[in-house]
Amino acid sequence: MEREEALKIVKEQLTDHRYQHTLGVMETAIALAKQYGADVKKAETAAIFHDYAKFRPKDEMKQIIISQKFPQELLKYHSELWHAPAGAYLVEMEAGIKDKEVLDAIRYHTSGRPRMTLLEKVIYLADYIEPGRHFPGVDEVRALAKESLNLALIQAVKNTILFLMKKNQPVYPDSFKTYNDLVMSQED
Repeated sequence: MEREEALKIVKEQLTDHRYQHTLGVMETAIALAKQYGADVKKAETAAIFHDYAKFRPKDEMKQIIISQKFPQELLKYHSELWHAPAGAYLVEMEAGIKDKEVLDAIRYHTSGRPRMTLLEKVIYLADYIEPGRHFPGVDEVRALAKESLNLALIQAVKNTILFLMKKNQPVYPDSFKTYNDLVMSQED
């Protein structure tokens, strides 16, 4: 699917603010893919569609998680996590994207997972550091991204976990597992 067609499909699903975020994620994902050797076209496509389900009703996302037998423990955690797996499913069903690597990059862009693929890492990080993001710690992660994809990811996941902990919110187990996997793979 060409960029213009994908952007047109996604624009109908998003607010103007979230569409601008998506454009930033797309440009950042393309740059990271080029820098670290990921498939640029797949990075572009996954970035464009990463928030496809962001504004779907919670009940719809919950039903997708149940009907598609996604990890049911997702439903115990903040609904902010739901748009990633629900989005991967909807992108396949509604936009006709069948590429498993692209769909997995969408599926895991909020929680991460152990043994993330290069494309999954690129999309997770692009979502975190795109130019429209402004929050404590983002500039440090942007700087790390110029040197090491894994070190930038470790810091991004750590920041997210600490943010949730400071707010006394539960942390989805895959986020901890992602952090541990990234740190342990640095020791290899």
